[in-house]
Amino acid sequence: MSDAALAAVCDALTAMSPVGVVAALPGPTGERNTYALVPRAAILALAAERDDLLFQLAHVLAAGARAVWPQNAISERAHGELPPIVQERIDLVREPLRTPFDLGLIQTDPEQVRDWSRRLAERPGSVVSLLACTPGERAAGAYPLEFLLVERSVSVNTAAAGGNASLMAIG
Repeated sequence: MSDAALAAVCDALTAMSPVGVVAALPGPTGERNTYALVPRAAILALAAERDDLLFQLAHVLAAGARAVWPQNAISERAHGELPPIVQERIDLVREPLRTPFDLGLIQTDPEQVRDWSRRLAERPGSVVSLLACTPGERAAGAYPLEFLLVERSVSVNTAAAGGNASLMAIG
């Protein structure tokens, strides 16, 4: 993948990213409801090729998350080629299955996808989804950004202050 092609993918993903958008939801009187899509803490990225790893990274960064890369020759070389500000958003780890993350991206053959799915299922802790993409896939949004985010709904009951939350702060 050329630098220009990767830059185009990054631009497209940035334009599509809903990170930071908060919507007010209608509700009965006496409460304020909001809905937002927020970044996941960390996303595991698994790829055998440098360009696939960078393609995944573009999605992870557009979703506002940190990337977790298994430490190997490909990931170390790709990491070293990136600007320091991007390097800071990547955790290179020796044992990725012992590292906290809440979603996995994989770009490899179906046999490896099955192997990693099994390994994630056997991992202690919460269930972690694995989104797969074919090697060499380069379409922006191949990993739907909404899957790389977490939904957050907040309801603030303002009924005790007559529907005005600022009155609750007066004391």
